[in-house]
Amino acid sequence: MQNKKDSPRSVPAPADFSLAQTMESGQCFRYTCDEGVYTVTAGARRIRLRQEGAKLLLFDGAEAWDSFWADYFALDMDYAAIRAEFAKDPVLAQAIASCGGIRILRQDPWESLCTFILSQNNHIPRIKKITEALCELLGDSVFSPRGPYFAFPSPERLAACTAEDLAPIRAGFRAKYLIDAADKVVSGAVRPARLSALPYDAAEAELRAIKGVGKKVAACVLLFGARHYEAFPVDTWISKALAEHYPAGFDPASLGPYAGIAQQYLFHYMRTR
Repeated sequence: MQNKKDSPRSVPAPADFSLAQTMESGQCFRYTCDEGVYTVTAGARRIRLRQEGAKLLLFDGAEAWDSFWADYFALDMDYAAIRAEFAKDPVLAQAIASCGGIRILRQDPWESLCTFILSQNNHIPRIKKITEALCELLGDSVFSPRGPYFAFPSPERLAACTAEDLAPIRAGFRAKYLIDAADKVVSGAVRPARLSALPYDAAEAELRAIKGVGKKVAACVLLFGARHYEAFPVDTWISKALAEHYPAGFDPASLGPYAGIAQQYLFHYMRTR
């Protein structure tokens, strides 16, 4: 809830950006919303913000807007041009009309890897709960005027754990996958920071060397954490969309280098229509 003592900073938002659609589109899991004010945590940073039309009101964390958050929300990308190409497809045109304010967040690849490992056979409220429990268990405490919160844990801290150590977060079978991911990152077998620079197939192969990371999880990490906008994760909702709207078959490559953005429109549209 907004505090009367808050003195928000106002910054312009692109006319085609929706904070709510972006945050509620299933691509990240460290956020809450209270009366339209979103509290978003990324790594050790946190911001509170609310959208009012073509402006964003920034509360806690506003000092890092120019250096971090504006890039995190991808406000510099020309989504209008991307949508114009997609709108030639009548199904995508319908999805865009419903949720065209979505942007792909530029998340940290290590954090994205862990949260999408946790997403397997799971639903969003529980993914959020387990993710927060992981941060509370292993993350550093960060001071905030509204009380401390927890940073996302480092691979080194997670690699030092056993599955039994992670029992309190109730991740189930996913715990051993998290530890294997951390082990491979610490050893250098997987290097999240270089994924964006690798060709897609090489980046996917590197991720799939981690236990429990299949094609879908790898695609999510590459799309949401490594700026591989050509990634096209296929989950239950996308499978339904393709079966319903493209019964003759569908090749994501036909959507070009921003296929993953189209995927996000379809995903959110199928979940919320």
